[in-house]
Amino acid sequence: MIKVSIIDSGTSNLFSIANAFNKIGASVEITSNKSDIKNSNYLILPGVGSFNQGMINLKKKKLIDVIIKHINSGKPFLGICLGFQLLFNYSYEFKKTRGLSILKGKVLEFPRNKVNVIPHVGWNTVNVLKKKYGFIKNNDFYYFVHSFYVLPDNKKMIYSTTIVDNFKFCSSIIDNNIFGCQFHPEKSGKQGLKFLKNFLKYNYA
Repeated sequence: MIKVSIIDSGTSNLFSIANAFNKIGASVEITSNKSDIKNSNYLILPGVGSFNQGMINLKKKKLIDVIIKHINSGKPFLGICLGFQLLFNYSYEFKKTRGLSILKGKVLEFPRNKVNVIPHVGWNTVNVLKKKYGFIKNNDFYYFVHSFYVLPDNKKMIYSTTIVDNFKFCSSIIDNNIFGCQFHPEKSGKQGLKFLKNFLKYNYA
């Protein structure tokens, strides 16, 4: 059975994510144990809250090295919401804070002169730019809760975009074995479960 490890970084409702994976038949564990993470087939980094606190928690639990080793090994990795944002170089939430720097880019607040309501909360569609992967379909609805968005340096890694008040932002990326999404698949009903199922069955070779 496929083993999925969900990192317990202290910044997320982990049980809703675990329940979603259970529904699609995956063997799931919530853990901050390095040995468990090392032996996992799939690694999930969820998260809600501030970027700075997310990095503090990962450092306290000494999880940064094991996350990087998992990714460098070629095994699949999924970052959700804050876990997606933490993959990049910097966030400018409250103050400039360095992220995991696994991917090049930054995390910025929605421009208040372009987005009417911040945070962006609720259902929204995705515009798929790379249809060959098949994780998600164009105009699928997913659930979002965030005030900041990712701006990757390499635009070729952007898998989908989403529009809020005519402002377009990156809602997901794919880069080899790394997948990241700003939306919450565990809160997105059937579409979210389908997304997670596709993440598990994709051929990353």
